[in-house]
Formats: sequence, C-alpha cells, structure tokens
Amino acid sequence: MNTVTSENKREKAFLVGICSPPEIPRSLAEEYLDELAFLTDTAGADVIDSFIQERKLRDPSYCIGKGKVEELVAFVKEKEIDLVIFDDDLSPAQARNLEQALDCKVIDRTGLILQIFAIRAQSAQAKMQVELAQLEYMLPRLSGKWTHLSKQKGGIGNKGPGETQIETDRRLVRNRISLLKKKLKEVALQHDTQTRSRQTVQRVSLVGYTNAGKSTLMNALCPEAEAFAENRLFATLDTKTRRLELNINKLVLLSDTVGFIRKLPHTLVESFKSTLDEVLQADFLLHVIDISHPGFEEQMTVVRETLKEIGVSHDNIIEVFNKIDALEDSSALHELVEKYPDAVFISAVQGTNIQLLKEVIGQQVAREYTERHISVHVSNYKLISYLYEHTEVIDKRYVDEEVELTIRVRNNQLKHIDALINAPQQSPS
Repeated sequence: MNTVTSENKREKAFLVGICSPPEIPRSLAEEYLDELAFLTDTAGADVIDSFIQERKLRDPSYCIGKGKVEELVAFVKEKEIDLVIFDDDLSPAQARNLEQALDCKVIDRTGLILQIFAIRAQSAQAKMQVELAQLEYMLPRLSGKWTHLSKQKGGIGNKGPGETQIETDRRLVRNRISLLKKKLKEVALQHDTQTRSRQTVQRVSLVGYTNAGKSTLMNALCPEAEAFAENRLFATLDTKTRRLELNINKLVLLSDTVGFIRKLPHTLVESFKSTLDEVLQADFLLHVIDISHPGFEEQMTVVRETLKEIGVSHDNIIEVFNKIDALEDSSALHELVEKYPDAVFISAVQGTNIQLLKEVIGQQVAREYTERHISVHVSNYKLISYLYEHTEVIDKRYVDEEVELTIRVRNNQLKHIDALINAPQQSPS
C-alpha cells in the first residue's frame, strides 16, 4: 500500500482503548481495538502495541488515568512511537494535554477515519466533502500546539486540506467551511438535475458495513461496472451507478455507496449528505453483510442505525449475506438461513447465488409496477407522448380512431397517470 509520509515510510502507532463494564465489556473493547488496528493499517501505519484501560469515567485532562499516561510516556520514548491513537473521541483539551505529555502526535478514532477519507477521496465532490468534515473537526482544536499542521509534513493526522492559513486562523476556517457548503449545494443541485431523467427507472443502492463486499458484489452483478474493490476499509467513497439488466425485461440503476462503520463521525455523515442522497432516493436497498465476520450482527445494527440517522424510514431492504465461501462451519450457514428466511446468501467473489439475487431483485421490482389497458384518441398526441416518456408501453394497437395501449406504470405514478387518462383531451402538466 502507498504510505502517507513524505519519506515513504510507515509510521509506528500505539492504540488505546477504554472499557467500562457492563456497558462496554472488555471483549467488546478488544473488538473495537481490532477494528481500530485495521483502520490504522488502512491509513498507512504499523501498530506496535496497544492497551485497554477499564474506567467508569473518563479523566477530563487525559481521558485515561495519569498512571497510564506515565507508562505511555516511557513506552513512546523507548519504542520511538510516532503517534498514539485513541478509540474514543478526545476533547480538544485532552488531545493538547496528551500531545504535550507524550511529545508525539495524538489523534482519536474520528481523526483517523477523516485521514483515511482524505487518502481515499478521488472526485472533486468527495475531496470537498472530506475537506469540509476535516475543517469542522479541526475548528475547535486550533491552538498553538496545532501549528505543526502548517508545516508540510506527512503522516497520519497531518494530511489536512492544504492551505496553511486554514489550520491557524479560525476566521479563514469558517469562511472556507461556508464556501465548501455553498459549492456542495451547487453540486447536489446539478446531481438532482442529472438524475431527473432516471425517475421512471427503479433505483437500488448497495449499503453495508465497510469492507462487507459491496463493490465486489456490484462487479458481480454488473461486470462492466469496474468498481474499485480492495480488502481495505472505505475503499469506495464516490457513488458509482450502473445499469443492471433483469430477466423480467426490466433494468434498474444500481449504485454503490460509501460504507458505514461504528462511531462514524457526525461531521462525515453531514458532509456526505449529498452522496448519501443516493441511498435516500433509492426505491429499495441491498444491505450487504459480511457473514464471515464474528460481529456481523452488531455491524447490521450499526448500518440500520446509520440509515435511520440519514433519514431512511422505509423497510424496502433486502438483506444479502456475503462471503459464504469464508464460512468453515456449514451448519452455521443452515442456522442463519433459518434465522433470516427472507435473506439471500451469496459469495460475490465466487459468483455463488448471484443469479438467485438477480431473481429476488426482479421480484421486488415487479411488485412496484401495475399494468393498465387503456384507449386514447389518436388526436391526443400529447398524452400518448407523455405515456411513452413516463411509462413502459408493452403493446400498442390501432382500432378505428383509438390507440389501445398496454402500459406498465410504477405504483407511485398510478394516481397521476389515471387522472391524465380520465381527462384524455387535457394536456398533461
């Protein structure tokens, strides 16, 4: 993987987790720390060591106890640690105090995820969204200690938006935030204009925990998609949309979107609203789940809660359990099939049950349409033209001065189409 430092050298990181039984037992804190290690590797650093401290209350000055801070100071010096990463969010004061005590960079989970997004962003829109999230995260943390950000250094936590003044001047940061929000609104408006022509076609979005295999599944369903797929967290930031042909002589527009994760920074959710609009506008969702992950059910909960947070209120969701090829115990698969009878179990990488998934998608699409047999006078060319543009004309016959049409209409358009048909001499609005 490409490293993030200017010297092309991976940094050495130390991870810190906190458990507070019974709310967060040690086993869960260890799972969180494993994920933090994966995030650290994705960002371009090597995890040298880690520890978990049990605390009911966070220390207001250092988050962890002063004794642990002293131990950490000695370890950082001995092993020449470049940065310490906390799994819990740090307040600006805690981050400053820890940096002064440890004499190295200190970031939290949110800062690490923002760094990964900064590395992964490719399109102009994604770069603006990430920069906005970084600036909103950085704004309350600007202080004398953060002047190191103005230096052209590499490494995790240092990949900032790029303007030296931004990191040191609150007023310029606020101005930049306002400008980015304005630009993103313009991009969202352009996107809305571009997608109006898609309204007659059903739209399906892939959602799921990061690294669940969404991009691999998109490539399996739409071989021409060429979606970037890698065993790394947040491999996809930009929405990619492709046509998916179904056996029912219909097509849908399939979109791959950014993955979700535990403790997804709120600033990122807000900044990526325009990208996540693809999820909100979808007629139904394919929730891709990594069945091989030991904590997949908790990941399912995280995805459901994130969907609620961004405004998804419907239940038009097909659960797709991916990576069945990675399950060693076949009996576990049988149990899950019984537990989730409406789900589809696949292996995107091996192509297992992909055709079955297409059939399930086709069944869902078919339920959203109704057929109508109508007669329209040949002189009512505006209505005929409208029907051709906004419905699917299955059959057409001329009988005397009438055109008999068999059309397939989306259920959410039925009332409007029926109103136009019942007033055939009126031009559709």
